[in-house]
Order: sequence, then C-alpha cells, then structure tokens
Amino acid sequence: MVAEDGSQIGITPIGDALMMARERDLDLVEVAPNASPPVCRIMDFGKYKYQLEISEKEKRKKQTQIVIKEIKLRPKIDKNDLSIKKKQIENFLKKGSKVKITLSFKGREIIHSELGMNIMNSIVDDLGDKCIIEQKPKMEGHNIVMLLNPD
Repeated sequence: MVAEDGSQIGITPIGDALMMARERDLDLVEVAPNASPPVCRIMDFGKYKYQLEISEKEKRKKQTQIVIKEIKLRPKIDKNDLSIKKKQIENFLKKGSKVKITLSFKGREIIHSELGMNIMNSIVDDLGDKCIIEQKPKMEGHNIVMLLNPD
C-alpha cells in the first residue's frame, strides 16, 4: 500500500487499508491489480480524475490538426475564374492547409479528359514552387483528383 504523499506503508489487510483511507477522508484505489500482492494507494480519486482530464485537454491543445481544403473545378472553367481559384489555393497553402483539387466531368465531357489534365498541369506549373505535390493528378471515375501539401 502507498500513502497519499507517496511513501510506502507496506502490506496491510484490506479492512485496515479501508479504515486508514476513511480516517483521512480519502479513497483507496487499486493501482496495479496484476501485481503480487496488488498495489493500492490512498488518494482523492475525484481530484485524480480531474487532473487526468486537464492533462488530456493540454495534450489535445498541443496536437496540430491537418486541415484539408477542397477546391472544385470544371473543365470549361474560364481563365479569370481559374486564376481566382489558383489564388485561393495559394492562400490555403500559406495558412498551412492541405489542398485537394477536384475537377469533375459531367456527361460526355469525360471524352475530353485531356482538357482537365491541362488545367491540373497549369495549376502545378503556377504553384509548383509554393507546394509539394502529394498526389499527382489522376482519374478517379468522372473526376481528376490532386492533393497538394504546403511547402
């Protein structure tokens, strides 16, 4: 058994350990049930749970979440609209987000998939030095998908 200050009390019967914990207005908590003999500790269990919750919140705050922004395009996009989309992609990359670019075809537009690849290649040419290409442009059904990482 371990006391609330961390000192070793020694091997004591369960009844005596519970009495010691009640006298101090604390809880008897089994710390290592698989040990021989099992290790118990006298502590304020509510306070212990509260401190665990706080430490978990701190760990979550320190984690960085990867945000994936998605830009959707069409093969018949105008040059000015494409330049605006490129600026949006550039802003997302500057903020540290990954960018997923999806160019989708409808109906018979899929016949001219080379137009979509040309658009994707122009984006790569313009933003190639500001980002890392995680996934090169590839066809997935009626879409061309590309994934960019910030540099």
